[in-house]
Amino acid sequence: MPLAYYLAAVDTILACLLTMAMGGWTGYQRGKHKIDAPAVVGHPQFERAHRTHINTVENLVLMIPFLWIASVFYGGQLPFWLGLVWVVSRIIYAIGYAQANTQMRGPGAGLGFLALLGLFALSAIGLT
Repeated sequence: MPLAYYLAAVDTILACLLTMAMGGWTGYQRGKHKIDAPAVVGHPQFERAHRTHINTVENLVLMIPFLWIASVFYGGQLPFWLGLVWVVSRIIYAIGYAQANTQMRGPGAGLGFLALLGLFALSAIGLT
């Protein structure tokens, strides 16, 4: 099996673990602030945790296919590094979004977008 596949699997596992951790943090905030499901509004800390998790899930739907298409058709280590940048960007995004000034989420969001754009580009190049 090509090394690119193993590396894509590592990124996939890291991305899924991060998403699960964000879901756990959201649940913790829900309990801490006594916000009964299915409500998604209440305390600002809960709302920021919830939005961070949901936005990460929304991005994960793009990242995973782009990562694997780039890994299969482009190959090499570049898809792995872009996938890892995406994972790190989501951590930066979560830390920034947890602040009272939610504009601090911008650097993580921008970095994540660039990683997604890079994975898309490698996917498109690999398919040609």
